[in-house]
Amino acid sequence: MEINSKLYENDSYIREFEAKVVSCVPEGRYFQIRTDRSAFFPEGGGQSSDTGLLGTAHVLDVQEKDGLVFHKTDAPLTEGSTVTGKIDWARRFSNMQQHSGEHIISGIVHRKFGYSNVGFHLSDREVTLDFSGPLSADQLLEIENEANQAVFENRKVTVSYPSKEMLEKIEYRSKIEIQGQVRLITIDGYDVCACCAPHVAATGEIGLIKIIGCQKYKGGVRLNILCGVRALENYRACHDSTGAISAMLSVKPSEVTDGVKKLQSDIYKLKGDINVLTDRIVLCKLEALPKDQADVCIFEKAMDAHAVRRAVNAMAEAHDGFCGVFVGDDHSGYRYSIGSRTKDAREAVQWLQEAGVCRGGGSRDMIQGRIEAAQQDIEAAFANAAVHNK
Repeated sequence: MEINSKLYENDSYIREFEAKVVSCVPEGRYFQIRTDRSAFFPEGGGQSSDTGLLGTAHVLDVQEKDGLVFHKTDAPLTEGSTVTGKIDWARRFSNMQQHSGEHIISGIVHRKFGYSNVGFHLSDREVTLDFSGPLSADQLLEIENEANQAVFENRKVTVSYPSKEMLEKIEYRSKIEIQGQVRLITIDGYDVCACCAPHVAATGEIGLIKIIGCQKYKGGVRLNILCGVRALENYRACHDSTGAISAMLSVKPSEVTDGVKKLQSDIYKLKGDINVLTDRIVLCKLEALPKDQADVCIFEKAMDAHAVRRAVNAMAEAHDGFCGVFVGDDHSGYRYSIGSRTKDAREAVQWLQEAGVCRGGGSRDMIQGRIEAAQQDIEAAFANAAVHNK
């Protein structure tokens, strides 16, 4: 397939084309179809492929092998026949917006900070860019502002195929060493980069460029970005969520952050109050246990780890044998802590197996774990603990 038969390379806006079926080879339940020309962009350069229709067959994936474009379809086509190819334009245009937006950001990062784009991934769900150095929050804001300024200026995006002699005089970005003809994407004033993918004709078509995430990655950073339609959809989702939260908190959308902070503070205070009350209830239960009884246990629906440890320690000071606290219910099972000053607490796991499925471990003084059993069976196991551990 010659370069001019890859229609997407010279015209990103071709949505429909005619082509001759050169070959159709079954591959499991699918078919690999090659045509004499194609406007379907094959997966490459970090970008997923186009999809759409080729004749009556759905194009599910497109790959390039040895310069030839192969279309993975769900139905066969007759070799030698002429078919109409139709690009899924919504998907294609969204990818064009994302990829052109990525070029602008990468160009700005390279010019301002000297970092290289060492990784790029564009799928239906995410767009990630990997850079070779760190970026601060202030720098990210600066990059995002300048990238959107490029959109507002509606700069031209051009495709060129410079000769080897001309290429030596051009400063351009490239992730790999390219053999043969180099295809350059130039965004006037912002970036020049070797790239095989379709792009918009002018930066105004990209729409909003938004950096939505940044994390440390292999000594540099990985950015998550959204452009155009995807950025709009993300804004709508965030706007709807903010509206719903503001209604639940009975505050204005602009006051959601303060409303959530207040809610967190209230919850923290309530948890503290609950812990105090729980401690009092547990203390009452501990005081109700016969003073001379060994191998004792109590049950609670909910209790934090610190309160459980305090209760176990208090029980172990007052009672011989195994002292256990079980948190949960018969339906969901129980988290437990068992302590002892006179026995090896680890031995409890062995005889608790008679009550149900029990897992746990720890030290001689205290173990923790989980058991799936009924309360009455656990209580019966504790009642027999002395028998098991004579």
